[in-house]
Amino acid sequence: MADPATVDFGADDVLVIGDDHFDAESVCVVTGAASGIGRATAAAMATNGLTVVGTDVDADGLASTKALVEDEMDAPGDVVTVEADLTDDDDLRAVVEEAATHGDVRYLANVAGMQHISPLEEFPMDVYDAMHDVMLRAPFLLSKLVVPHIRDTDDGVGAIGNMCSIHGHVATQDKAGYVTSKFGLRGLTKSIAAEGGGTLRAFTISTSYVSTPLVEEQIPDTADERGISEAEVVEDVMLGGSRVKEMMRPIQVANLFAFGFSKHGQHLNGDDMTWDGGHLGTYE
Repeated sequence: MADPATVDFGADDVLVIGDDHFDAESVCVVTGAASGIGRATAAAMATNGLTVVGTDVDADGLASTKALVEDEMDAPGDVVTVEADLTDDDDLRAVVEEAATHGDVRYLANVAGMQHISPLEEFPMDVYDAMHDVMLRAPFLLSKLVVPHIRDTDDGVGAIGNMCSIHGHVATQDKAGYVTSKFGLRGLTKSIAAEGGGTLRAFTISTSYVSTPLVEEQIPDTADERGISEAEVVEDVMLGGSRVKEMMRPIQVANLFAFGFSKHGQHLNGDDMTWDGGHLGTYE
């Protein structure tokens, strides 16, 4: 069972969309599915009736996601879990191969991420390399592997959704590794769209801060780097530029993936769903 402290949603919170491709024969691969936005995205897509192949390095977290979706939420779609290291090419190939045994692989949600807070001149290169591999190289390779499966469907319809961030649009201090990967992810997305022929689409989702373990774990480090309190990090650094003074919930982001993958996202291709509470578009 999923830890109640990390799950704040149920079936009623999911955006359910009528779409001919949202059925058990369509497979959606979701990375980072053991927690946070990845867990919520797996839940949203399964609640929409798809077969979800969720992957993560955290096997226990994956089991919790499966139990949450199938037992507690009673979702109509199945969740298949595949433990994998996103820095291992063979593992990534195995994930897509497994997904293909469960139906038509039409959707890929690249959600998994990591963070490190450090000034550029002190940024550890081994950490940078790991961040690049998880947040940019893995989405690149998974997209490369999934694209042929989408093309081989009867109508070539499918989409790749990439979890970006306002940090894929603007930079803040002490997050050079994260910012670099997120800007690159937008370039990958546009490249997929350029080659997709219109029916195979790609998009990014850029949010401000979302209430996830990834965000919560960076609060103490940000406080130390800036010499401020943890409360000030949340109020001033994270939400200070936003007009909406609360973090998004993971399920709210997951619903954007469901919409973007659906027929209603037909003209969302190569571009970004900026859902940031007014963070980027307004100022005081």
